[in-house]
Amino acid sequence: QVQLVESGGGVVQAGGSLRLSCAASGRTFSMYAMGWFRQAPGKEREFVAAITWTGGSTYYADSVKGRFTISRDNAKKILYLQMNSLKPEDTAVYYCAASRGSYDASPHRYDYWGQGTQVIVSS
Repeated sequence: QVQLVESGGGVVQAGGSLRLSCAASGRTFSMYAMGWFRQAPGKEREFVAAITWTGGSTYYADSVKGRFTISRDNAKKILYLQMNSLKPEDTAVYYCAASRGSYDASPHRYDYWGQGTQVIVSS
């Protein structure tokens, strides 16, 4: 089992940057594909980025490609999301998730979720 805790959210002006972290507990973090999702008020949870258990492959939503970077440190059991050139439409609660299967854009493929961290981008 994996427990996930996100941090790093906050309020930032448009064009600014934030780095989100997701700390994992449990000995098998390196065996899970990981993903970031987000949910804005009144909207469904949407895929942001995913990474394989080795970190060798990544996958991004079109809306964040070129601006966000997902990475992981298996030794420290931490997942990261570097967010640059932030836009007001990036405002949402951001969640990290772990999948026993392959990395995927569908939230239904993920087995464990964190509590989320709020990101607010002001214009």
